[in-house]
Amino acid sequence: MPKLTIDGIEVEAEAGMTVMQAADLVGIEIPRFCYHERLSIAGNCRMCLVEVKPGPPKPQAACALPVAEGMQVWTQSDLARKARKGVMEFLLINHPLDCPICDQGGECDLQDQAMVFGSDRSRYREVKRSVTEKHLGPLVKTAMTRCIHCTRCVRFIREVAGVPELGMIGRGEHAEITSYVEQALTSELSGNIVDLCPVGALTSAPYAFHARPWELHKVESIDVLDAVGSAIRVDARGNAVMRVLPRLNEDINEEWLADKSRHAIDGLRYQRLDRPYVRENGTLRPASWEEALATVAGRLLSADPDRVAALAGDLADAEAMVLLKDLMDALGSPHRDCRQDGAVLDPHDRASWLFNPTIAGIEDADALLIIGADPRREAPILNARIRKRYAMGGFPIGVLGPATDLTYPVEDLGNDPHTLRALSSGSHAFWRVLTEAERPLVLVGMGALTRDDGAAVMGYARRLAETVGAIGDDWTGFGVLHTAAARVGGLEVGFVPGPGGRDTAGILEGAGSGAVEVVYLLGADEIDMDALGEAFVIYQGHHGDAGANRADVILPGAAYTEKTATYVNTEGRMQRTWLTVHPPGEAREDWKIIRALSSALEKPLAQGTLEAVRARLAAISPIFAPGNEGRVVPAEYRATHRGFSGRLDGAPFVSPVSNYYQTDPISRASRTMAACTDVYINGKTGAGKRTGTDG
Repeated sequence: MPKLTIDGIEVEAEAGMTVMQAADLVGIEIPRFCYHERLSIAGNCRMCLVEVKPGPPKPQAACALPVAEGMQVWTQSDLARKARKGVMEFLLINHPLDCPICDQGGECDLQDQAMVFGSDRSRYREVKRSVTEKHLGPLVKTAMTRCIHCTRCVRFIREVAGVPELGMIGRGEHAEITSYVEQALTSELSGNIVDLCPVGALTSAPYAFHARPWELHKVESIDVLDAVGSAIRVDARGNAVMRVLPRLNEDINEEWLADKSRHAIDGLRYQRLDRPYVRENGTLRPASWEEALATVAGRLLSADPDRVAALAGDLADAEAMVLLKDLMDALGSPHRDCRQDGAVLDPHDRASWLFNPTIAGIEDADALLIIGADPRREAPILNARIRKRYAMGGFPIGVLGPATDLTYPVEDLGNDPHTLRALSSGSHAFWRVLTEAERPLVLVGMGALTRDDGAAVMGYARRLAETVGAIGDDWTGFGVLHTAAARVGGLEVGFVPGPGGRDTAGILEGAGSGAVEVVYLLGADEIDMDALGEAFVIYQGHHGDAGANRADVILPGAAYTEKTATYVNTEGRMQRTWLTVHPPGEAREDWKIIRALSSALEKPLAQGTLEAVRARLAAISPIFAPGNEGRVVPAEYRATHRGFSGRLDGAPFVSPVSNYYQTDPISRASRTMAACTDVYINGKTGAGKRTGTDG
């Protein structure tokens, strides 16, 4: 390992590292604009110039200079500082003087570096150049006259997002970053280029001119709009969420965030349920909490326990689900389910419904088979991790399911479920690819498990994973990709049918036939509401979506930014949201509503505090134990073929996500996501020119 000296400090760096990386190891900060540790090296901006001996008598770019034995580097010498001042002068030659109105004000790298290396006067007297704005879609607002051509956005879109739709045209002062054909960026990760831009050339269109960073209070939380559980920071002003940004979490999302997770937050302001409602003469009318809870209690107590059922939705938190489960037990009803899409998952076998290799573990795999999943739209962050592993090389990928662009090359195995039988028996060519891999990974999506033959698909997939060597002492290469943030937590707390209980399909069938008289929907909006027939429906949730429209009583709950709540992501990692703003109007946290309802039923639950509820969670499953937050508790894989029954259907696999931008009550209420739907799903190009979605 080469040894070099940086500002008098001896550094031992790995061969192949650059001077900038070596400086970062010892905490010496070298200014930069184009360099980013997760992108390829471009060497465009020259802001990282340092003095190097031995070497040529001129400053060198630290980001592109490999370390060498005996190298001496000075980052703060007169030569280095003079060179950076010259670079800064050139960068500011054409930069517009619009800092007071730029959304990057207060968070601008160029502004910060200009304070250190800039001058108080300009020697440039000619007219500044002007660059026309670019149309990049409804999420990214451009001011390309500010662009310093660092190409971070170009490299991210090409290398991380895998959608090479940005590039540079022209030379010299005529150079421009553009999408070539003036089309909207089609990546589900496009919002990240706003974070990467070191100037104000790319800013968030929905957030434009809404707030300044120093006006916001910031709370660290997690995203629940898919099952990945990305680390986020929620910024709010007063009682309004203004924006969501990614937090660094190497195990899950690194430092990226999907567009829906970032921009659907305006849906938190629209179609909110802010007070209880009771249906009277076919019309919902406002009611007090006392009246609403009394009405619900009366119907629950008057019904036979075997005619009462509960369904938990995709955004329900673990605290609410465990209390609703206990309440149903107190009433004597075994009918409950958290799998509102009907996914075939064995609640007694954790390894059969977790993404066992973990998201970060994808980088350790050396072959991948995707069955009935579209990770690009079902989990863009996880898909970016797959692409990252592909870019490392030696990673064959086979896809059994709908043909789609996943942003990396794959071997299309068709969309005939019977191919799975050939794979599991070893008679398919891709079986050899998996067996020759040291750590093969079999990924099964909800498009495979929500079918009528989901049990058979699960059985064949598990047998395939076992026969190709994906299950071992140090590697469990069988993973289920969930699409709902609440799903794994619901399975962990046991929000599934009790002895003799009905699952989702049974509850809907019973409601339609009259065998089920009362249905409690805990944020369950993705079911067929017409199938509920004449049943009395209690809806507890935060948005006026499908469930609220069908409800006979509405109990207004809190969204994920309005409560401190527990979720478990697709890999079994227990995480928590944190209260950033308070629920609107008379809405309350979900566990408190269920606790109050239990008192109205005169069957009060023992848990009266959040700490007590979490103790109850820990008593049910060890993953909720104190100290396990943010950790994955591995599941013990049992080589059994539970559920391996029935015959494979010939119908092709279909992804459950047909419109990535509107998959839940929050995103369906979002005007930003509606604009994205117009552009990317409905093809209305004019809609993409909207630069703001403020109501």
